[in-house]
Amino acid sequence: MTGQRTVRVAVIDSGVHASHPHVGGVAGGVGIDDSGATHEDFLDRLGHGTAVTAAILEKAPKTEIVAIKVFDWELAATGAALIAACHHARERGCDLVNMSLGTVNAEYEASLIEAIGSLRECGAVVIAAGEQAGIRWLPGALPGAWAVTLDWGIPREQCRLDRLGAGGAAFRASGYPRPIPGVPAVQNLRGVSFAVANVTGIVASLIARHGGDPTAAVTRAFEKGFFT
Repeated sequence: MTGQRTVRVAVIDSGVHASHPHVGGVAGGVGIDDSGATHEDFLDRLGHGTAVTAAILEKAPKTEIVAIKVFDWELAATGAALIAACHHARERGCDLVNMSLGTVNAEYEASLIEAIGSLRECGAVVIAAGEQAGIRWLPGALPGAWAVTLDWGIPREQCRLDRLGAGGAAFRASGYPRPIPGVPAVQNLRGVSFAVANVTGIVASLIARHGGDPTAAVTRAFEKGFFT
């Protein structure tokens, strides 16, 4: 256990409110429009990306966050924006790419597989929503991605590892985000978006503790009995 590893996570979402008390600043950020072009606005106007980031930082508080904003006023992003976001995450040297979102448009499948492969070549992985209720979400359902599915029976500070290999990984996790004082959990944001974030936070904490790339850190944790 080195305790020295700095982990960098790209949060591809609605942006991040960097001054939020559950965030406390980010390592950088960028906005990406529907065509894949970049701009400087990564302010979160929906709150979704900020809540996702808060869930990650709760579990791995020293993580460096790179905010990559791909949508603004509604939870929808184009395939071109997602692909450009993956390329930006690679350029920023991110270890993990959190995608608490996805697309069902198969038109972008080949390009997303290429983007995932490019990140894997650098030792990084994409953590995203896997198939839910028969819906095949991309990029989580693609080869090389680490897919997350909902399991409300798992405590939110834990996750389950069902599969890990060259073809990707499969996790299960709770869909509850970081709690807001005075707000009942059932009235807060919740769902697979936060299952993805919970897994990303746990994996980031494992990398920080054990060193190595994401696959090595998770493998070492599995061998030590972290996943049951």
